[in-house]
Amino acid sequence: MNYKMAVKLVLSECSSALDKINEDEVNNFMNMLLEADQVFFVGVGRVKLELEAFAKRLAHLGIKVHIVGDINEPAMTSKDVLVIGSGSGESLIPVAIAKKAKQIGGKIIHIGSNSKSSLASITDLMVRIPVQTKLYLSDEIVSKQPMSSLFEQSLFLFGDVVAVMIIDKKNIELKKLWNYHANLE
Repeated sequence: MNYKMAVKLVLSECSSALDKINEDEVNNFMNMLLEADQVFFVGVGRVKLELEAFAKRLAHLGIKVHIVGDINEPAMTSKDVLVIGSGSGESLIPVAIAKKAKQIGGKIIHIGSNSKSSLASITDLMVRIPVQTKLYLSDEIVSKQPMSSLFEQSLFLFGDVVAVMIIDKKNIELKKLWNYHANLE
């Protein structure tokens, strides 16, 4: 496969995945982020990297964000939200952290593909990106990319889409964001 063919494949799969996300779930997700005192993110591996990028974007938009496990992570409270990124919803560490956050009274959001995962009974909201996971569920979008690349790419793009929606909802001027960011460097 040449470069242009690979580009078409990746972009086509990402577009299909993002088109399948339920808009009501996205709006609820955005509102929960905006209403929370703090937003915590947890994921493992490459998914964690995508969540860190999204958290950084939200921090630029004035939302208090934390990555679970960071040295400066404060305690979570009942006024906070935990966002879990896990395609299968079965990753041990995120599931255990979600259970603890639920005991505290925090809101739990799962971004993943498996709506019947171990997280299903404790989540307040699931944003489903119905792409192929290690479970190979029958209603997942099949990918020609390696492993869970499509989920990770879709998660990254989803974060930027939500950021654009927040910018619009809060009437944030892009020029001010650029100036703010430039002054930090």
